[in-house]
Amino acid sequence: MAPGEQGAAVIQVTSVTKSYGSGRGRVEALRGVDLTVHEGETVAIVGQSGSGKTTLLQMLGAVDVPTSGTVEVAGRDLGSMRERDLTGFRRSVVGFVFQQFNLIPTLTAYQNVEAAAVNVPGEGADRIAGLLEQVGLGDRMDHRPAELSGGEQQRVAIARALVNDPTIILADEPTGNLDSETGHEVLELLTAVAVTGRRTLVLITHDDRVAAAAERIITIRDGLIVDG
Repeated sequence: MAPGEQGAAVIQVTSVTKSYGSGRGRVEALRGVDLTVHEGETVAIVGQSGSGKTTLLQMLGAVDVPTSGTVEVAGRDLGSMRERDLTGFRRSVVGFVFQQFNLIPTLTAYQNVEAAAVNVPGEGADRIAGLLEQVGLGDRMDHRPAELSGGEQQRVAIARALVNDPTIILADEPTGNLDSETGHEVLELLTAVAVTGRRTLVLITHDDRVAAAAERIITIRDGLIVDG
């Protein structure tokens, strides 16, 4: 794409609401969200704790379903898909990166990435090793999480998110458990792998410095998008 040119809409959220509980205990996490994200965009969703940003990310990753409204991702209406198809969607279309890393402690870095692989095309072991090389862990792939720093664990998590060659990366506070210098390095890596792979990156953060790395910043407050 030429500079400034937008790709096709890869995420389309229309009038989405999400409620939890009932009666006086009912919580309106999302209150009518409309959002469009284009192919290849890097987007940061910012907001205070409880604003609804993580709930929205879970909708995009088919981890949760809206109370009302529609979520279309990569041309698929998630609300009309069967659970078997949603499982395949979560494995192949989106790659998740979490604040807590979520690595399996008994497995090595290589094995953690391998465990997430589904129908890795052609290269197999070479592809997994190549991903770990790409994130700077070529000499650490036989180490278990307890033998890795926080930044290294998050790099394993990024490699794991990429193993099935997703078109979209969803990152929930990916630098939240890291010191500022390590967080900056991980953020640079995450945005670089999105750009070089022409992937769409949507990241959740409460840190303005992290958000500033994105092409577009979307602010959510009390379950509504108020800017972006």
